Amino acid sequence: MRIFLYSLQTALKSIWHEKWINLLTVLSISIGLLILSSFIVITLNMDSVLQRWSKSFGLVAYLDEDLTKEAESTLEELLRQDEDILEVRYISKDRAAQEIQTILGDDARILEDFRENPLPSSFELRLKTELLDPELVRKKAEAIQEMSGIEEVQYGEKWLSSLSTIAQMMKMGTVFLGCAIFTAIIFITYSTIKIFFYRRKDEIETLKLLGATKSFIRLPFLLEGLFIGTTGGLISAFALFGLYSVVLVKIPELLPSVTILILSLPLEAYISVTLAGALMSFTGSFFAVGKIRY
Repeated sequence: MRIFLYSLQTALKSIWHEKWINLLTVLSISIGLLILSSFIVITLNMDSVLQRWSKSFGLVAYLDEDLTKEAESTLEELLRQDEDILEVRYISKDRAAQEIQTILGDDARILEDFRENPLPSSFELRLKTELLDPELVRKKAEAIQEMSGIEEVQYGEKWLSSLSTIAQMMKMGTVFLGCAIFTAIIFITYSTIKIFFYRRKDEIETLKLLGATKSFIRLPFLLEGLFIGTTGGLISAFALFGLYSVVLVKIPELLPSVTILILSLPLEAYISVTLAGALMSFTGSFFAVGKIRY
């Protein structure tokens, strides 16, 4: 316990003595963590939008015009037995015409030019969320279209493909950015601790002559790196909270409908940012004291 208290006292003295270097290091760490955490928040919100949208995504299977009621019932039963389909909704020709009239509103009078209802009956199919991969949906659509009585299958292929591509790019970007910032913070802390080590070289030589162990000499530097990272993480967490609060206030003024798509960040998210800063800096400090020969 006395060794820890001595190391803590030594670390705090060094932090104050080298306050400007420490301040620069803390700010560098906090900016890096803020950029990373902001990118992660954007990615999570994008994923949330995709998840909510996927719940209403489905295929529309248009039926042959000459299909009998019995054949339609048989086809509907086959679709309901498909384990990949969560919901089957039958839309008759008359109901399709009513929905079109509702959508067109005042322009619905253009339908009066048709002597007969030109719209086919159809099945609206809602797929399982885990199947909403462009390739899987395409294969499922092709399989359904090959069924007897199905004229055509339509779905938002380009829309689904675009959203899926954006989501994948965001996730890959997050991983790449995370690795880059993780490496950068470790290197920043590593360099800072090395500077402190060489500035206190005479003091360390004295401790060695008095019989101090490597662990005794290294501990203050490890605590100093931990303090730097934790402080940087805290600043980043508060900055993220402030930035996110501003976004939540300003976005509804510009795009009120987008508010429901924005995720609220739990307390654990801000704690994670702080812990990430502490872990990265401690890792850099650990490498620094381990590589230096004395």
